[in-house]
Amino acid sequence: MHALQLLFRPSHVTLLLVLCLQLGTNKAQEDNRKAIIMDVDIPQTTRANEEVTLKLVVKTELRECMVIKSYLASSRPVDGPFNYKFTSCLCSDYPRTFYWDFQPNNTVTIATVVDVVRELNICPNNKAVIPIEANRFRVLNTLWVY
Repeated sequence: MHALQLLFRPSHVTLLLVLCLQLGTNKAQEDNRKAIIMDVDIPQTTRANEEVTLKLVVKTELRECMVIKSYLASSRPVDGPFNYKFTSCLCSDYPRTFYWDFQPNNTVTIATVVDVVRELNICPNNKAVIPIEANRFRVLNTLWVY
């Protein structure tokens, strides 16, 4: 009976092995990489008919590339380059930067939008992924016109 108890008694080596395996699986299950990281730079105030530049820097922490379409939407109509849409390949080692120059007449809320889309001939060898959780990302800013 005593031999049987020694057989089922956990040794220090066994406990250490179990602890290491538990820590390894917990770390492997944590995947906090972000699909899209958006940095929008726009002034908060301007004067009517004065040209404003909105700068968008888009990054990803994913290992795979994605085809993205970037554009602006607003609470009021804005003419000109404000309506341009940019389509490009986004990879972790190459962030993308986009610029829009426009002249607002009134205070406007601007949504800077990035959609992950399925489109051919944008990324090299047409190798791109689409995230399962979300494929549309946006940042809202209000531009006050005086």
